[in-house]
Amino acid sequence: MSNSTYPPLPINLLPDPASPDWMNKGDNAWQLTAATLVGLQSVPGLIILYGGAVKKKWAVNSAFMALYAFACVLVCWVGWGYHMSFGDTLIKGVPFWGRADVALNQNYLLKQAFSGKFPNATMVYFQFVFAAITLILIAGALLGRMNFYAWMLFVPLWLTFSYTIGAFSIWSPNGFLFKKGLIDYSGGFVIHLSSGVAGFTAAYWVGPRSNKDRERFPPNNILLMLTGAGLLWMGWTGFNGGDPYVVSVDASLAVLNTHVCTATSLLTWLLLDLIFFRKPSVIGAVQGMITGLVCITPAAGVVQGWAAILMGLCSGSIPWFTMMVVHKKSLLLQKVDDTMAVLHTHAIAGALGGILTGLFAHPRLCFLFTTSYAQYVGLFYGFQMGVVHTGFRQLGIQLLGIFYIVILNVVVTSLLCLLIQFIVPLRMSDEDMEIGDEAAHGEEAYAIWGQGEKLENSRYGYDIESSAKSRHAAGQIEMA
Repeated sequence: MSNSTYPPLPINLLPDPASPDWMNKGDNAWQLTAATLVGLQSVPGLIILYGGAVKKKWAVNSAFMALYAFACVLVCWVGWGYHMSFGDTLIKGVPFWGRADVALNQNYLLKQAFSGKFPNATMVYFQFVFAAITLILIAGALLGRMNFYAWMLFVPLWLTFSYTIGAFSIWSPNGFLFKKGLIDYSGGFVIHLSSGVAGFTAAYWVGPRSNKDRERFPPNNILLMLTGAGLLWMGWTGFNGGDPYVVSVDASLAVLNTHVCTATSLLTWLLLDLIFFRKPSVIGAVQGMITGLVCITPAAGVVQGWAAILMGLCSGSIPWFTMMVVHKKSLLLQKVDDTMAVLHTHAIAGALGGILTGLFAHPRLCFLFTTSYAQYVGLFYGFQMGVVHTGFRQLGIQLLGIFYIVILNVVVTSLLCLLIQFIVPLRMSDEDMEIGDEAAHGEEAYAIWGQGEKLENSRYGYDIESSAKSRHAAGQIEMA
């Protein structure tokens, strides 16, 4: 009996110095694509969503907060953040934090990543876009009044002392919650719960917008806001589809579940608006879209399609209730000025998704994602399979993760805000808040006369003296 031999590989699949034998070209190509889709959610997605959703005088400032955060996070990420979040070396005596190190050396970047069949360079890029969008989501709670100089300090500090701890604890193979078996498929805890709690906490310390802005803050361009929302929705294909770190059936399921849950959530929110307010609101629909995206994120590839629909029903109704009913009856919630309602759309929806993951996580799908059968069982299947204790254990770990992330972000965000206010004011002055973009950046989003040219005599875009003379002349004519 002769030994069978495999046919030779096609020449394009043969390993070479640029394509090591451990690297899967398809996986690497998808991971880079998924990372870029997530990057597009921020730049330009959230830039134009924020820029269109706020009052006209805040369009530039809101968009610029997002752009700055994206750039700043990347420099910090390769400088020290990545190793603090995913490094193999722990800080001595600290089981939830990696040792800071640079991720720029080619000897490191070209080696295989801690998971997946692609190089560290790809993993650093992929994880960066997640870190960046977390800071940009926090900005949503602070639009319309935060001192830009304070924001410039807040971004690197919060990334270093909050995000890296949460990411290491939950996503790093060395993290204690990772080892306990917490399921956070793509960032319901690390990104959305963190950003929602941190944003709300920071909003408390920064203080509210001006009374005039709190009373009336109409979007300056709803169509532009919808364009950003569309990029956010479609970009979530990479957000959840990239987290298995492999082009697999589980990645496909994660993508489909993401869109099914999101559509269900949007329609649920829209239906509630119709029932209680008698009008379909496009802004409400966007809120429902976001809560659906957030809710499915911790569960995307480990739940069945019917569970994704149930999660969409929950994410379209429970955050709606907390925003429309609970918020209006709570003195604390009304006191804190959360501009884009990130507490409801990200913290509540993220925690909800984490809990529902503990109920609906399917053992077989968890195996496809984690390669471990016994540890990951949702409570629903615990009852079905006669392993109720395991199901309750999973739900308990999910609740522990929520508690951990909430406490971490309340404490760290508060300490950072207290520190920063000793250096620069957290909030813009009342005079600057009356003006907005012109006071903060010397720029305006839209030219409402001429071609946007500005006269030299005034930083506010018009010649004050000439304007006064014109008003005086108009008064003389009227008197005549």
